[in-house]
Amino acid sequence: MSGEDGIVKLIGSKTEQEIRELLIKSNQLLFKSEDKITLLEVIKSFYTEMITAYIINWIPEQGEDIYKILINDSIIAEIELERNNSEIEPKVKTITISQYLKGLNKQNQIKLAVALDLAKKDLKDKGYC
Repeated sequence: MSGEDGIVKLIGSKTEQEIRELLIKSNQLLFKSEDKITLLEVIKSFYTEMITAYIINWIPEQGEDIYKILINDSIIAEIELERNNSEIEPKVKTITISQYLKGLNKQNQIKLAVALDLAKKDLKDKGYC
């Protein structure tokens, strides 16, 4: 079931709970792990308004990692980071949530809905809503 904005309505299912736990871990790793320090620096430099972020997709390619990250509760950042060569500038592209939703399978629609829910809670807890 989708809402008027095209985003899946959350129903508290086991799948949603599992996704929620994974997203919370990804958020903690992003902000606290040495492994993700470069990614966090890229996000902070391109999205100075970032208060919270959730990795909603990660594709490890041969020489680079491709991330899709929900920034706050409003945009999706597509970031391509070279794994072994910090000299190469990261590729960063911003898309809207409605653009990201196009052609998205049900599992990823649920993941986005849960990430949005978590981001809105983060923003509210930090006094931004």
